[in-house]
Amino acid sequence: MSSAHPTSTNRFSTSPRILHVVTNVDHYAAKPDRATGLWLSELTHAWDIFADRGFEQTIVSPRGGYSPIEPQSLKFPFFDASAKAWHSEPSQMALLGTTSKPEDIDPNDYDAIYFTGGHGVMFDFPDSEGLQSITQTIWNNGGVVSAVCHGYAGLLNTTDGSGTPLVSGRNLTGFSWAEEIAAMVSKLVPYNVEEEIQKRGAKYSKNIVPFTSNVVVDGRLVTGQNPTSAKATATKVAELVTSRAQK
Repeated sequence: MSSAHPTSTNRFSTSPRILHVVTNVDHYAAKPDRATGLWLSELTHAWDIFADRGFEQTIVSPRGGYSPIEPQSLKFPFFDASAKAWHSEPSQMALLGTTSKPEDIDPNDYDAIYFTGGHGVMFDFPDSEGLQSITQTIWNNGGVVSAVCHGYAGLLNTTDGSGTPLVSGRNLTGFSWAEEIAAMVSKLVPYNVEEEIQKRGAKYSKNIVPFTSNVVVDGRLVTGQNPTSAKATATKVAELVTSRAQK
């Protein structure tokens, strides 16, 4: 089975190791009575794909502990079989109540990091020095860095170790401003992440039709545009990780 909290002996395992990142934020700062959090299917779709391949999996959050679920992700059409299976299984839900803290993670143990989305991540991903350090180490070790939907907010302030933004000059995608408007949350989000990532030198692209699957792969950087992109994003990550493990 996949593990939420691998022991230190996992670094000697032959199974690839994936680190999922989720939010701790449960509401919009501009509207405290409006709930947000993790977009559940963006975690579960990836988890299923990695589990099918026998990868070991861990969940980390900026503060550790509880990760709330975005209520909108529990509605049609996003609350699909994968999300429902997780939501109805106490042992799986318990993983979101006991996420690791960044300081509990040895990034040298992981082959890839996968930033999930949900609007909550816009508030606590960008300024987490712990997540930045983990991401930088995985990247510099030759690992895969990935994000889906708003998860790319976690890459805004991460550098490659020399002070250069990790995303500078790289092709990527993520939840677009057009999709924020369509979702009627453009006045609630703290910034335009599409715009901010380009200020870091990223070469951003998106599908013209909102909420359709889109994945961009640039070397070891894999990004998906929105919730419908989670499966394809995770599949690309799995392919890269497997290829790296076989070398």
